[in-house]
Formats: sequence, structure tokens, C-alpha cells
Amino acid sequence: MSSDSPELPLDALYDLTRPTSIALSPDGDRVAFTTTEYAPDEDEQVAALFVAPTDGSRDPHRLTRTAGASAPAWSPDGERLAFLAAREEDPERRVGRQESDEDDEETSSDEGDEDDGDDAESPDGGNGANGDEPKSQVWLFNLALGGDARQVTDREQGVSEFDWAPDGERLVVAARDPTEEEQEYLDEREDGGPIVTERLQHKVNGKGWLDSVTTYLFVVDAETGEETRLDDAHSSGTSNAFSGLQPRWGPDDRIAFVSTRTENPDDTFVADLYTIRPDGDDLRKLTDSDLMLYTPRWSPKGDRLAFVGQDPENWYLPSQVFVYEDGEYESLTADVDRTLAWGGTPQWVDDETLCTVVADEARSRLLRIPLDGETERTFEAQGTDRAIQAFEVAGDTAAFVFSHPEEGVDLFAVDVADLDAGADDDPESLRRLSTLNADLLDEYEFPACRRFSYESDDWEIDGLLYHPADFDPDDPDEQRPLVVAIHGGPISYDEPEFYFAHAALASRGYLVFRPNYRGGSSYGRAFTEELYGQWGTVEVDDIVAGVENVVDRGWADPERVFGYGFSYGGIAQGYLVTQTDVLTAAVPEHGLYDIRSAFGTDDTHVGMEHEFGLPWEDGETFEAASSITDVGNLDTPLLVMAGGQDWRCPSSQSEQLYVSAKKQGVDAKLVVYPDEHHNIGDPDRAIHRLEEILGWYERYDPTVESDD
Repeated sequence: MSSDSPELPLDALYDLTRPTSIALSPDGDRVAFTTTEYAPDEDEQVAALFVAPTDGSRDPHRLTRTAGASAPAWSPDGERLAFLAAREEDPERRVGRQESDEDDEETSSDEGDEDDGDDAESPDGGNGANGDEPKSQVWLFNLALGGDARQVTDREQGVSEFDWAPDGERLVVAARDPTEEEQEYLDEREDGGPIVTERLQHKVNGKGWLDSVTTYLFVVDAETGEETRLDDAHSSGTSNAFSGLQPRWGPDDRIAFVSTRTENPDDTFVADLYTIRPDGDDLRKLTDSDLMLYTPRWSPKGDRLAFVGQDPENWYLPSQVFVYEDGEYESLTADVDRTLAWGGTPQWVDDETLCTVVADEARSRLLRIPLDGETERTFEAQGTDRAIQAFEVAGDTAAFVFSHPEEGVDLFAVDVADLDAGADDDPESLRRLSTLNADLLDEYEFPACRRFSYESDDWEIDGLLYHPADFDPDDPDEQRPLVVAIHGGPISYDEPEFYFAHAALASRGYLVFRPNYRGGSSYGRAFTEELYGQWGTVEVDDIVAGVENVVDRGWADPERVFGYGFSYGGIAQGYLVTQTDVLTAAVPEHGLYDIRSAFGTDDTHVGMEHEFGLPWEDGETFEAASSITDVGNLDTPLLVMAGGQDWRCPSSQSEQLYVSAKKQGVDAKLVVYPDEHHNIGDPDRAIHRLEEILGWYERYDPTVESDD
């Protein structure tokens, strides 16, 4: 692509495809994956399901034409592929019914919903009955026979999770099962009745208001759909609301799952590992209520269980890989001092070896974990400019989703034997399996990304600089306008990745700086805990020092420094604009600015109490960590953005910051997307967001002539 590439139009977002999950077949010869695409006519995200051979012999084959697909899982024989989807009811299920529903015959089967089960706590109706939106159910492709997917489950409240039995004849599913009294309440809610709750954890972002309905595990016949509830396999509380039961059916015919059964499950992040027989007998608790636990994975022989564990009261501590065996469990990665990356699920390579993905100095790195021996970083062939967004092992094959700033985000496969490959060259067995955004990459230029480091308070801080092709960081011809893009979390990190927003900015002449400030992950416990209970301190120093370093290098114009960022990226901008004047104009998005008033209105009261205490007991701590406390110092123009259904960082927080600015005569603008959660999922709104951000920067760019 030449340097005179055209400016990336914002509506090119509709041409973007993102892989979202992967699943290798048992022998590793095929990989199923889901993607998110965008439908401009319907103005919605569309999830699709594909399958590709891992030898790279042909392009991926699209399995679903109707919208909606998530959580693909292969049967043990590799001939069937199950997945979750919220589709209109399978026509086969309507044949021969006593009751007639002429409306169903007029309903097109391609009007599916993209729901992947995330809203399973909502009180909406069942699977398309009575005109309600369909719920997420298990569907099944028989790839040996061909044909369309067949509906397996028919739960009125939908199915949120599932796994195959080793015999391939049954499934274990997680589903809500209301009592008669609870169903009456749900029906009243559906008809516009009041929200009534006695739960402490009364809402969760993306799921809305919670109720008292219990989620159980059910064993389901894959052919007939007949089901049996496992009465002792259930969960409730905060853990279940956020991460579910996570069932996994082991080779020894026991089902592992995660459950919280403390005295007050709504007031803790503790989650324990349990197993149960598929007939509902012999419930066993395997852990001691000392961890926040997730993603259990059976070893090939079924005599061990690997899982991820984390301190339930200090989320700044690194998550670790544990293994349970013979009544005991221990961490295998405690000495690594690195947290698992997003998607860093333990993967059994064989009975004696695990692999996972860790966050390691602003890189997603593959970690080999022998049961007897030292852990080691491996697969140096990944390089420093490719991020691992997904990883799975089956048979002799490993599958990755790699994200590269200039080359896109795609699926790759490599022989397990080549996971030791060095940094010099890609191993011969590394195959690219998809080119999901080829047309977009051919037509438009995506920015290059450079890593660099700088000093802040005697710490070495890493940053990323995304820049257009016509900008040479080694010999900058001129200072460019700079956008400081701040990651959320704060326990997260930035590495080189494929970002549409960065390309939109770079194609308009902006540099994008992403600082890996203290409090973020990937540098170990000490680095992360610098921010624990001290919001608005060290991360501000690190971001300001980074901007100053970028200016000193001759890259950026100090009079044209802009900011944006979601969640903690919005929170951090609140501190920047009330403590410094480093930003020419800021765009805090979906943030918290008065954590004392946010307490109880968001869905993170448990974590807030662990870190800051209680507002009525530790008011000074809350006040010190709230940018609203220093809002009298504000003079930076603010574009404040929020989601109307955001229960992580409620929109009332954005209103407080906006009104505080306006009261002082500071230029400010408020944008609220009424139907959005703690993100912007609707493509039209995502485009509108970028239009607003670019317009705000131009409005306060001293080099841009005003139309006023």
C-alpha cells in the first residue's frame, strides 16, 4: 500500500470482520470459529459461524446464514458441531403440534437474533413464543451428513453454556429454571411490571436487573432433547452473574463446574470448583473457598483438573494456573509473576504439559507449563508485533487468532511440535487460515506501530505509537497532532493490534499514543499494585511523562494533544483534566468520576469495597480517588460520552462531570447512547462516536480554522 492511501471513511466499519471465538476439532484437522460482522441495512452486529481445515488447503466455509452464533464445540467424534444461537424455532419442532400458529409460518428463518446468551438473566419470554424474541439455545450441525443446523434445546429462559459428554450422545447445559412464583414475577416484568428485588448484586452490565431465578445444570440427550436437571449443580450470586457455571464434562464421566455457595454469595468474588456425576449424585467440592476460580479443564486422562485462580479480594494480584489432583490443588505459575492474558485458558498439550497465554511486558506470550519442571516462555516465532487473541490445542495442532496492526486479525495454525520455534522465522508449519479483512486492507492503509520506553518516577514505562506510513519516527519531518488512547481496566495492557479507530485517526494525520501506565498488568504484581487504592496518582504521572517524551522526541505538537478512552480510560482522563493541562481537549467515555456516589449504582460494589472500603466508613478514601473532588480546576474542553444502560460505569457519572464543567463555563458536550451498555456495539452508533470524537478534536485544534 502506498503512502498516498485514501483517508479511511468511517462507514468502512461496516466492512470490518472480527473473529470472536475458536474451537479445534478433537484431532485438530479443522477449526470452527465465530465472527462479528456488521449489517448496514439492519444496523446491527451479526455473528456468523465458519469452519476451516487447519492444513490451509481451502478457505473457511460459512456454516450459518442466519444471524447469531457463539461458543462452538465439537462432538468427541468430530462429526458434529454444536453452538449457541438465538434463532427462530426450528421448523422441525413445529411439525405435528396440536396448536396452530399461523404467524410462525410467516416468519422467515433468517430473522435470528445475535444474542449469545449474555442476557440470560433478563426476564424476557421463551424461544420465540407469544411473539417474544428468541432465546439462546443449543443448535447442532451434523457435518458428516450436511444440511442445516438442528435445534437441540428448548429452554424457555434459554441456555447460557454447554459442553459435550465423552460419549457424544449427551450434553450438559446451564440454564435458568424459575419456580412458579418466579415465573409469575417474570411475566409481570415482561408486561411492564415493577422491578422488585432483595438481592445485593441486583444488576450486572449487559444483563440488566437481576432476579432470584437459579441457574442449574441439565443433562440433555443430543438426539431427542430430553433433559434431566442436576439439582445439586447450581450457583448464584456475584460469580454466577458475571461468569456462569462453566460446565466441563470429563473423560471419567464426571462434570466439573464453578459455583459460589458462601453465606452471602452476592457479596463475594469467591467461586469454588465442584464435580458431580451426570445422574446428579456424588457432588464433591474440590477447593476451599480461597479463590476466584474459572475455566476448569480436564486432563486427557481425566485424573486432573486445571483451572485459573485469582485472589478474590485483590484483583491486582496476577491470576494463576492451578491443577487439582487427588484431593489437592496448587499453582503452577506462582513464580512467573504474570497474570493470564484475556482468553488465557489452560490448554492440555498432553497429560503432563499445559500451555496458556500470559500478559508479559505488554505482550501476549505463550507459556509452557510442565507438571514437573519449570515454566518457560515459548513460540518466539510469534514476534513482538503480533498479539495472541485466542489459542487452543487439539491433537498435534495449535490454533491462534493473531492480531497485527497492519496485517489484520486472522486465524493461524501450527504444529504443536513447532511451538518451540525461535524468533528468526515463522516455522514452515505455520499456516494462515483466513484473510477476513483482505478487501479493507487492500484499499486502505492501516497504521504502523512502534514500541518505545520512557522514564516516570524511576520506573521504565512502555508505550506504543501508531502512526501513518508517511511518518518516520526515526526522522520526524514535523510534529503531528497526538491522540492519547488510554486503556481500561485499569488491570490491562496495550500491545500492537489491529484497530479500526487507530486507522481512522492515522489516515487523518494523527499519531496515537497508548501508554502502559502503572496499575496495568503484564509487568508483575509490584507494577500493578502501585495503583491499588490510589486511583488518580501514578497513572497520571505515567501518562503525562509519556506525552512529554513523545513531544521531546519531536513526534507530537504539545499544543495539539487530545485524549480518549473507555472505562478506566475515561476515569483516567477525569484525573488528567482536573490535575493537569496536558490535554488540549478530552473525550472521557463510560467512566466514573465520583466513586462515592457511584457505589451501589454500578455492578462492582464488591471490588470497590475491597479496594476503597465503604463510603460511609472510608469517605476520605473515596473522595481522594474521585476526580470530581478537583473539578474546580477544570478548564479542558470535554466531550463526555456514556451508555444509557451501562451498569459498570453508570451514565449518571458522566452527567455529573458534564454539568460540573458547564457550571464553570468550560466548553462541554454530552453524548449518551440510550440502549448501549459498557461498550458501543451498534455500528451506526460506533460510527457516530468516531464522528463526534474527530469533530471535537478539530473544534479545539489551534491549526484548524473555525467556521464560526
